[in-house]
Amino acid sequence: MKDWKACERKMAALLGGKRVPVSGRARGHSPDIQHERFSIEVKSRKKLPAWIEDAIKQAEACAQDRQLPLVVLHQDGQRYQEALIVMRLKNVLSSNEEG
Repeated sequence: MKDWKACERKMAALLGGKRVPVSGRARGHSPDIQHERFSIEVKSRKKLPAWIEDAIKQAEACAQDRQLPLVVLHQDGQRYQEALIVMRLKNVLSSNEEG
């Protein structure tokens, strides 16, 4: 099985969704994972940019008590509401279990 397919399957299981096979979707018409609340697109790469990993490590080092570390990625000239948020999945999953 291709690595990206395995990643989509694992993410679907972790997030409580169901993987939509490529044969069942047209680009832009269905997400990678069918979910009740989210439209989930999964991207898997051999290596993520080091600066993103550095940013999340910095947020983790500064987090106190029950704070969830996250990184905001904003592109110059873009509306602030269009910024992206990056978090570690384990932090989101563990916060759901506590609540």
